[in-house]
This record gives sequence, structure tokens and C-alpha cells, in this order.
Amino acid sequence: MSPDKNLINTVKDLEKTAPTSHEANQMEQEQMDKRKEMLRRDKGYKANEQSSYE
Repeated sequence: MSPDKNLINTVKDLEKTAPTSHEANQMEQEQMDKRKEMLRRDKGYKANEQSSYE
């Protein structure tokens, strides 16, 4: 019987070094920027335009 894949992934995650709070904030901000850009593209706005509802 092979080991549980979820358990293997959990162990791999625990082996990684946790980011500092500053690094975590930067990663979160980058995700939010990407999300905003995706939403803006979906609405058909150009890069220099913005929605007054955002």
C-alpha cells in the first residue's frame, strides 16, 4: 500500500521555510494585483481606464 498523497504533500509543505511577514504581505499584494488586473480585463477596460465602482 502506498502512502497517502495528502500526507506526503503535508510533509513537503512542512519542510519548506515559512516566509517572513514582509514576504507574506508582498505575496498577498501580488495576488491581489493579479486578481484586480484579471477583473479589469474581464470587464473590457483598457490599462489606462478604471471603473468608478472598484
